[in-house]
Order: sequence, then C-alpha cells, then structure tokens
Amino acid sequence: MPYYLYILRCGDGTLYTGIATDVDKRLAVHQSGKGAKYTRGRGPLTVVYREECGDKSAALKRELAVKALSREEKLALIGGRFT
Repeated sequence: MPYYLYILRCGDGTLYTGIATDVDKRLAVHQSGKGAKYTRGRGPLTVVYREECGDKSAALKRELAVKALSREEKLALIGGRFT
C-alpha cells in the first residue's frame, strides 16, 4: 500500500502537511477533531495537494523536506492557488 504526502488548507488560511495511506480517510479524521492537534478548530479543511511517495520511509523523508519549505515555497508546490 503506497503512502501519500498531503497538504491541507485550514479555514484560517494556514497549511498543514502530513502523510497517510488513505488521504480522504485521514481528512475525515482531521475533520472529526481526532486528527493532529494543529488542525483542531481550524476548519474547514481542504486537501490542496497530494503526492504518492511509495513506502512509509520515503513519505516521512518527503514530509520533513516539505515542512522545511517556506510558505511561499509550499504555495508554489501546490500551484499558488491558495493565499
């Protein structure tokens, strides 16, 4: 089962980066308030980017790399559609 890197746009305009094997299922967990502490109370949440990474190790490495990007670099990665 492949892992995916995903980026969520929170209702307050911030971006959240994570990994999952099923992005839609993980989004539902975030929306229920049982996901990451950061996303609680920041709805509505929208998946704005997903990237297949292969295995968990590759996904974790990619997640670290993306989390190190500036906001502007993340916006460029997702196509700059969300400011």
